[in-house]
Amino acid sequence: MTTNRPDLFDPNALAKNRARAKCAPVDFLREAAIDDVQERLNEVNRSFNSVAVVTPRPNLWDSFQEAATFVADDEILQLEETAFDLVIHDLCLHWSNDPVGQIVQSRRALKPDGLFIGTLFGGQTLNELRSCLAQAEAEITGGLSARIAPMAEIRDLGALLQRAGLALPVADGTPFNVSYASPFDLMKELRQMGEGNCITQRAKHFSKRAIFLRATQIYAETFGTENGRVTATFEIITLTGWAPDAGQQQPLRPGSAKNRLADALGAVETKLKPF
Repeated sequence: MTTNRPDLFDPNALAKNRARAKCAPVDFLREAAIDDVQERLNEVNRSFNSVAVVTPRPNLWDSFQEAATFVADDEILQLEETAFDLVIHDLCLHWSNDPVGQIVQSRRALKPDGLFIGTLFGGQTLNELRSCLAQAEAEITGGLSARIAPMAEIRDLGALLQRAGLALPVADGTPFNVSYASPFDLMKELRQMGEGNCITQRAKHFSKRAIFLRATQIYAETFGTENGRVTATFEIITLTGWAPDAGQQQPLRPGSAKNRLADALGAVETKLKPF
């Protein structure tokens, strides 16, 4: 069965946002995500000889330039099936209209026992700005507009890996608390990151200036610091999973354990009383 439901994100608007950001890019969060991926790879006791990186910013992957295949995060990823032992999806899954499909395509590009690593912004990202804009707009217009993209919670993202057919799935998050002189500086920097609003149902007209002035006031009152600055939260979630292979470790069947957890912990086990 097919539906006529529109895409959540507008790919043309996303492309324009990214093109504008190249004029004066702000990449510290993307660079932090790349550094974290490289640290994780250093901890994996194996080498990767065929690497693919799905990214809008291949120029930032200096250490991978000679060894990797770079592809854009289009709806259809230009990845050859079972061709890679490592696929990295670089901080763009949160803009995908089909994140499960993106992970499935990445899994299909992996050889057996190949590794997938994906990074994306998670649900705590920009929670301060989201709440202040919503309160300001509700006060002034009595309504709400789609201004900041909905982002997945970490508890839901592990299930995406399983749905995509990856083994040994893990999802973990890293928060970044960033200080700005004002909310306007934060919004300017979001544009320089290429992370501006590209929700399909966003308002297509200029918003009332009063909304942003009121949101700035609320932001300063609620999230201001002693030195007159404001803080913003960014949460980068990292997803890891492996292409299934017969030689991988397998979880034990429920009830098959031979040792009691209480014994391992040296704890006294207390039986529950029947209701």
